[in-house]
Amino acid sequence: MSSPDVPNDAPAVAEAGPGAQATAAAHLSDATILGRASVNDVDAIMDLCSTNADPDATEHVTPDNADAMFTWDYEKGQRPRLEKLYEKAKVSQWNVTTDLDWSIEVDPYEAFSIMAELGPETGWTTDPTSPIYNWGDKEMRDFSYESFTWRLSQFLHGEQGALLCTAKIVETVPWYDAKLYAATQVMDEARHVEVFAKYLNEKVENSYPINPHLGILLDDIIADSRWDMTYLGMQIMVEGLALAAFGFMHSFTEEPLLKKLLRYVMSDEARHVAFGVLSLQEFYTELNAAEIRERQEFAFEAAVRMRDRFLQQEVWERMGVPVRPMVERVLDLPEEQKVFQAMLFSKIVPNCKKLGLLDAADGWLRDRFTEIGVIQFEDYVDTASEYGEFSIDQERNAEAAAG
Repeated sequence: MSSPDVPNDAPAVAEAGPGAQATAAAHLSDATILGRASVNDVDAIMDLCSTNADPDATEHVTPDNADAMFTWDYEKGQRPRLEKLYEKAKVSQWNVTTDLDWSIEVDPYEAFSIMAELGPETGWTTDPTSPIYNWGDKEMRDFSYESFTWRLSQFLHGEQGALLCTAKIVETVPWYDAKLYAATQVMDEARHVEVFAKYLNEKVENSYPINPHLGILLDDIIADSRWDMTYLGMQIMVEGLALAAFGFMHSFTEEPLLKKLLRYVMSDEARHVAFGVLSLQEFYTELNAAEIRERQEFAFEAAVRMRDRFLQQEVWERMGVPVRPMVERVLDLPEEQKVFQAMLFSKIVPNCKKLGLLDAADGWLRDRFTEIGVIQFEDYVDTASEYGEFSIDQERNAEAAAG
C-alpha cells in the first residue's frame, strides 16, 4: 500500500499487476451472488419489499467490525492527485442556509415531471390489460409528484449512507492523504443530508422511507470490514449512480431552487467519485485474482440492487396500483425504452473500466453489464478525468461579485 501515486494513464488491472491473473479465477453464479434465481426474478424482488422492516422506524443498526487504522506517517502529498483533490475540496465548500434562496416558492407537482417514462411508447395507458389503463392528466400528475418525492427521499437516505461510509473511510483507509480528503467528504455528505431533508420538509412536504433494495446495499457496504469495499460500494457504485441521477434531474427540471441545489451537490459528488477511482486504481494493482473476482461480483450485485431500487414499488403501492404487474412491465421494456434506467449507469460503467474490473476474468463483469443493458457507457469519460468540469467555484465567484 506504499506504492507511489499511479499516473492517470496507468494500465488497468486486467492488463498489468497481480489482477491480470483474474482470468484463472472461477466466479460465483448470479443466483449465489444475488440470493435469488436470476437477475429478473420478480418474486424475489417483490418479496424483499413485502418483508421490509417497520417503515415508521427511526433507527436502524448495521454491524460494523472494521479496524480503525492509525498512520504515523504525516508526510502530505505522497499521492499528489489525492492531495490536489483535498485542496480543491477545502475551497469548494458551500452553505445550505446561505448559498441557496429558500424564499423561492416551489410547486412540487411541477418541479420535475417524469411523464415521459409512462408515455405513449410504453403503451401502458392505452393497453386494456395494463393496471394504469386510461390514466388521465390527474393520475399522471399525481404519479409525477409521488415519483419525484420518492426519488428525493432515496437521495436523502443514500446521502446518509454516504455520510456513514465516508466516516468509516476516514477510520479505515491506511493512507494519510486519503484520510484528509475523506474528512472533507464527511462534511460534504452532512451538507447533502441537510439540503435534501430541508427541501423535502419545507418545499415538498411529503416523503418515503428507505427503499429495501437500497437499504440492503448500504448494509452490505457498511458491514464489510475491508476498506476498499467501502470505496467500491459507496464511492464508485452508489455515488456514481447518484451523480448520473442528479445530472438527469438537473437537465430536466426548470425549478430554480432544485436546479441550483442539484448543481451544487453534483460539484461535490464528482470529487467523491474521483476520490474512489484514484484510490482504487492504485490499490487494485496489488490484488490477486481471487480478490479482483470478489470486487467484480460485489460491483455486479450493487448494480442490480440499484436497478431494482428504481422499480419504485413503493410509489405504485401508494398510488393504489397493483405492484407486481407494473414491476414486470418495467423489467420487460425493450432496451431502447429504458433510457432513464440505463443513464443511471453512465458514470459507473466507465469508472469500473478505468479500474480494470470490466475486463478482468475474461470480461465477466462486461458480460454482466451487458446482461442488464448498460455496457454502452463503457467509453464515456471516467470521473477521475472530468471532475473539474463540475466545479462551481467560478459560478460562486461571479455571484459574489454581482451581489
